[in-house]
Amino acid sequence: MKLAAMWIYRSAANFMINAGLGVRVSGGGQGRDRMFLGGRRRDGEAMITDDARAAGRTAYPWLRPTAVTASLLLLAYGLLRLLDGLDGHRDKDGWAWNLGHTLFLLGVVLFGFLMVGLRAVLRDGSRRRRTLADVATVAGLVGAVGFGWVILGDLFAGFADAVDTPDLVLFGGPLLFELGLLTLLTLAATARPRLLPAWAPVLVLAGFVAIAVNLDLLPIGAALVLAGLLPISPPARTGAAR
Repeated sequence: MKLAAMWIYRSAANFMINAGLGVRVSGGGQGRDRMFLGGRRRDGEAMITDDARAAGRTAYPWLRPTAVTASLLLLAYGLLRLLDGLDGHRDKDGWAWNLGHTLFLLGVVLFGFLMVGLRAVLRDGSRRRRTLADVATVAGLVGAVGFGWVILGDLFAGFADAVDTPDLVLFGGPLLFELGLLTLLTLAATARPRLLPAWAPVLVLAGFVAIAVNLDLLPIGAALVLAGLLPISPPARTGAAR
């Protein structure tokens, strides 16, 4: 009977914890237990009952899906661009052009979200690293806006005619975008704990270089970017129950 009662007690307590409820069960003497959200406290000793579950949670769990999706959109744009040019010219009114540039624009937006997420994760570092992350994020987002400006001009002839694209935006936008993202990835690869392996930013850089050398290498460059971002690992969520 005593064992059965203990089993029922523990099962009920675990159920209430998993359900997000708090309960206090008091007994006499120093064996008194207090149950609370995510853990159990015995007089003079604190114990966390769901360490495994808490350790399994990560801060910013959307970082990896965002990075992978953005890279895949870039890859899809590269493939559609090659498909559009198979007949020797690219039709700016064709479905491949429009779909490819739309996917490219969505990818740039997601890369912007990725940079914001990386900056938030890197806020736990030293003041110097935080400042560098802030500057890189601002540069990357400004570059993303410039990238978006150029893409909108490619998608909509009326936009390109109404708003002349300065050379500073045309060339400076992609450069700021790439420098900002690469700086954040380098900080993530050198953070403690490390969010990326050391070789990951190198692969992303190689992908950007391939794209800059020849746009026909865009699928290869996008694949390198994908390979570099795939192992991104968000940090474990801090702040266990006390």
